[in-house]
Amino acid sequence: MAETSPGVALTRELIQKPSVTPADAGALDILETRLRAAGFSTQRLPFSDEGTPDIDNLYARIGDSAPYLLFAGHTDVVPPGDSAKWRADPFAGEIIDGELVGRGAADMKGGIAAFAAAACAYVEKRQRPKGSIGFLITGDEEGPAINGTIKMLEWLKQRGEHFDHAIVGEPTNAQMLGDMIKIGRRGSLNGRLVVRGVQGHVAYPQRADNPVGHLLALCAALKDEPLDSGTEWFDASNLEITSIDIGNAATNVIPAEAVVRFNIRFNDNWTPESLKEEIRRRLSSARPAEKFELAFDPCNALSFITQPGPFTELVAGAIEAETGRRPEFSTSGGTSDARFIARYGPVVEFGLVGKTMHQIDERVALTDIDGLTAIYARILETYFG
Repeated sequence: MAETSPGVALTRELIQKPSVTPADAGALDILETRLRAAGFSTQRLPFSDEGTPDIDNLYARIGDSAPYLLFAGHTDVVPPGDSAKWRADPFAGEIIDGELVGRGAADMKGGIAAFAAAACAYVEKRQRPKGSIGFLITGDEEGPAINGTIKMLEWLKQRGEHFDHAIVGEPTNAQMLGDMIKIGRRGSLNGRLVVRGVQGHVAYPQRADNPVGHLLALCAALKDEPLDSGTEWFDASNLEITSIDIGNAATNVIPAEAVVRFNIRFNDNWTPESLKEEIRRRLSSARPAEKFELAFDPCNALSFITQPGPFTELVAGAIEAETGRRPEFSTSGGTSDARFIARYGPVVEFGLVGKTMHQIDERVALTDIDGLTAIYARILETYFG
């Protein structure tokens, strides 16, 4: 095999560690060794919590002054599914037709490797930045997201360390490298609605109370009226019913209970609490409160926005200089660990093309890894002047 660039080589090494959440499988060891050799101080941060898997994390920093640019990401990956359906072993990191194939190639071992390669080259060239460069790498982004980025940020705060700006290397580009930066994300709230009736024979409905009729009215109350029409940087908030479970296999029995689960992706018009109150209001307007039970899952996915300004322009300028494309500022997509980082300072997300993330044959073009490395290198040069 022909010699590969530092970014591609490191991505391959990381892919070859099957770090399916919550396992690390040695991925953080590889990254820590590379950063320490370049002069970064490193610290492993294992965290645990009752009812959740133990997670290993990595913090690295070079420099002890401002400005402090922090790179954040995750080395954990989702399961590969049926490995026999892949073109190559999902944890071999094979290069096929100019693409690196493997679980985590796009999401987001390629992004981590590109920034590490750029940062190590920058340090080798400049010796030390006129400020600080840091890495906040978790193994818990694809899992419960409890023992990773949240606790690392709390640990940093307790130590009195504060970053000035952060970049999360999620695969933000939809079609080609350089087409999109994420400057915010909608929040996510999960709810569960239980409607209880009285079971009975379908031939004697007067002796029963079918919960399905109540359920349909309540679902209509949830869906019929839009939550909002969007804001300056966000699409409209959106409620989707994700499951309806009645559990009735009989055709001649009126069921006793029906359960609905729903998810709301919400913009900066809402907080989780104000959204919960709105949902309760809508349901109560459709049926008396004694007809249903409503519960919400704990919510740690709030909406956030990094207002466009000098930092977003610096990142966009570096992308445009390397790719010739002016990236769109977007808040689309799901959630990421950037939602936690935003509580501590300005953060944007920019990484590889995400078309194949979480899919069979997840892959990225080698030229994109090298292109992303060049973009990150330009960001470092511009950021530190």
